[in-house]
Amino acid sequence: MSATLELGSEHTRARGYFKNPWRKPRVLQGVTIAYLLWSILPVVIAVIFSFNGGRSRIVWQGFSMRWWTSDPTDSILHDPQMRAALAQTYRLAILVVLISVPIGTLFAIGIDRWHGRPARSANFIMLLSFVVPEIILGTSLFILLTTLLTFVDLGTEAQTLGLAVFQVSYPAVIVRARLLTIGPEYEEAAMDLGAKPNQAIRRVLLPLIAPAILASVALVFADVVDDFVTVNALSGAASSETVAQKIYSASRASPTPEVNAAATVMLVTTLLIVSIGLLLYRRIARGQGGGGVADL
Repeated sequence: MSATLELGSEHTRARGYFKNPWRKPRVLQGVTIAYLLWSILPVVIAVIFSFNGGRSRIVWQGFSMRWWTSDPTDSILHDPQMRAALAQTYRLAILVVLISVPIGTLFAIGIDRWHGRPARSANFIMLLSFVVPEIILGTSLFILLTTLLTFVDLGTEAQTLGLAVFQVSYPAVIVRARLLTIGPEYEEAAMDLGAKPNQAIRRVLLPLIAPAILASVALVFADVVDDFVTVNALSGAASSETVAQKIYSASRASPTPEVNAAATVMLVTTLLIVSIGLLLYRRIARGQGGGGVADL
């Protein structure tokens, strides 16, 4: 009888727990932890095996810096092809950031100031890059460059142009979202106090949207570093191959942990750029939140 009562009380408590809207989200926490483990563990394993002493990427054969510096031919320090791929990856990332972020920022400001059907059409066309599959965009750009714009050589020039076209959408969306939150009041106040329109943009608007610009830089850099589809479609000579292409080519043959080491370098660089962008974003946003717009 007592066992039955205990079972009934436990059942009642369980029903009360699930009916309580203020209960701790145990199920959501479990799903979140499982998702994070599923996402992060393969990356952690790949990083660990970049320090493997043997050629296997499955069996651990002892800690070694062979694939980083020690091996005279196959380490990323001594492999000229891998060093060239790393340099090409970062070259494209920097060039695309320098091109797409300013253009995307100006596009966002223009769309925010320009109203009507043409502005909505331009905004829709810009957002299409998020919907159109990247393979279609890369193939279309390849056909365009090889049939009409033949003065643009395949390789670094074509890759930079194609990636910039695709990446302009990110700063445009992020900066415009920031513009919608701050409104036009600050610029209007600056011009009421005697500032010219270009001065209001340079000394008031740009500091206010600086956090969004920094976030765009970090996002575009990270996205370009691991891009494969557009880069592969517009690649030319072997010197234009990136690390993503090298990893893809090696995965179809017999890859060594050197590939893991190169991927680890890309991962660390991306995390570093994103972390710096986040720190600067918080610092600038904190200054603006504390009434520091004038200080900027």
